[in-house]
Amino acid sequence: MEINRKNVMEIIEKSGLKPDKDYGQNFLLEPDVCKKIVDLLEISSEDTVLEIGPGIGSLTHFLSVSDAKEITLVDIDKRMIDFLKILYAKDNIELVLNDIRKVDVSSYTKIIGNLPYNITTETIVYLLEKCQKARRMVLMCQAEAFPRFYDLSGKEYGPASILVHLLGVSKRNFVVKPGCFYPVPKCSSLVFTIDLEKNVNKSFVLEVYKFAKRLFLNRRKTIYNNLSTCLDNKEVAQKILEALNVPMNKRPEEILPQQYVEIYNLSKDYLIDIH
Repeated sequence: MEINRKNVMEIIEKSGLKPDKDYGQNFLLEPDVCKKIVDLLEISSEDTVLEIGPGIGSLTHFLSVSDAKEITLVDIDKRMIDFLKILYAKDNIELVLNDIRKVDVSSYTKIIGNLPYNITTETIVYLLEKCQKARRMVLMCQAEAFPRFYDLSGKEYGPASILVHLLGVSKRNFVVKPGCFYPVPKCSSLVFTIDLEKNVNKSFVLEVYKFAKRLFLNRRKTIYNNLSTCLDNKEVAQKILEALNVPMNKRPEEILPQQYVEIYNLSKDYLIDIH
C-alpha cells in the first residue's frame, strides 16, 4: 500500500500506530521521494534486500513491486511488524521483529533504511562490519550526521569515516525536507549511498579501523602522542611517523584513511592487542 498524506492519518487512527519517539519514528509521506530512494538501490532479480525500520511501509511499498528475489523487513516495534504482516503476505517478503544490531546481515546484497539519529553511527558501523555480500546501501539520516561517513578532515571525521572510505565510496544524493515526514522533525534528512568494493581485504580493514579508534581516543592530542600511548613506546612512534613523512604535530582528524593504513602496517608488530 502506498503511504501518502491522504491516508497516513487514517492508518494511524484505525490501527493505533502513533509514531514512537523512543524509536525515532517519523513516517515519510511523499511517494515520489520514496520511489526515488528505492530507485537508488538499482534492484535486480538476483538481489536479496534488507530494509531497516520500515515503519508503516513508506519504502516497503516500492520494494514490494521491485524485481527483488527476497526482501527482509526488520523493525524493533512489534506494532509495525504486525501491521506490515497484513499488507505484505508475500512469499518473497520476510518480517523480523528485532533490533537491527542483533540481526545477521551477512547475506544481503542491497540494504536500505531510514536510521534513527541516536543509533545512526552504531548501525552503519555494524552493517559495514557484518555484511559480506552487500554491494550498495541506501540510507537516510539526519543531515547533520552525514559528515561522519563522508568527511576526510575536521571535527566530524573519525573512525566511522575511515571505515567507509577503506571499504567503498559514500555519496550524498539528496535532502529530504522536514515537511515530508509525520511528525515533522526539527531538521532535514539526507539520503546517501555507500557503494562497497568487491576486492577488499575486509578483515584487514577492520583491523585498521580498530587501530584508528584507539588513535582517536583523545582527539585533542597529536597523532604522535596518541600513537606513543597506543604502542607504549615514544621512540617507535616517532620513527614510524618520520618514515611516513607524517608531521608529529598533526591531530587524528588530519590523517587520511590511507595514512592510517600505512601507520598500522608499521605499527602492528608492536601492538599487543587491537581488539
